[in-house]
Amino acid sequence: MRGNLFAVGVDLVVLTVRGDELCVLLVRRSEQPFEGSWGLPGGFVAPDEDLADTAARELSAQIGSGAAGRVTGHLEQLAGYAAPDRDPRGRVLSVAFLALLPDLPDPDQPGVTSGWHPVADVADLAFDHTRILSDGVERARETLEYTTLAAAFCPPEFTITDLRRVYEAVWRTEIDPRNFSRKVTSTPGFLIPTNRHVTGGPGRPAQLFRRGPATRLHPAMLREPAVRAAG
Repeated sequence: MRGNLFAVGVDLVVLTVRGDELCVLLVRRSEQPFEGSWGLPGGFVAPDEDLADTAARELSAQIGSGAAGRVTGHLEQLAGYAAPDRDPRGRVLSVAFLALLPDLPDPDQPGVTSGWHPVADVADLAFDHTRILSDGVERARETLEYTTLAAAFCPPEFTITDLRRVYEAVWRTEIDPRNFSRKVTSTPGFLIPTNRHVTGGPGRPAQLFRRGPATRLHPAMLREPAVRAAG
């Protein structure tokens, strides 16, 4: 692609929680422009694809088609980016998608360097990907305030502590365990208790839950003002 051609691409902000940290999937570019720099995964829209098709294809390429079929997560359109100078090769409109996924192994693609990186440590990505990542992280933080999507970061069965650590990692703050437990267990349809418990650890075995059918939080679980301003 060069000259005055106008292309349409898709970029992915793929977020997960690893080791109680919010992490993003990045790919090291192997060609110009920005050769050697880290950037968001993505690609150009094929002639026979819709935007969502391209996003799903690129996501499967990163996490593996087999894993993609087993993973329950969340994928949504984030925003469009079309600044004239965003790509040195020519005019490129990129539509970004936000994916929220449970913890996955490091990608294993022959000849491709990619991996999970703590969001707090990421800077100076290729193209305008730093801005796109920032927008994606803020969308994730906002979404957790009024929906039940935090459970998308969790495995199929999880404890209240697992869920709380997701909120703490995404919002970068500490949450009172008692108040949090009271909130999420009193929201109809948010969590469905199972008959299983986590065993082998100290103290009373923690009950396992799975995600329920509810999609909204009433009332919302708002961040503190100081956390809203945090990077």
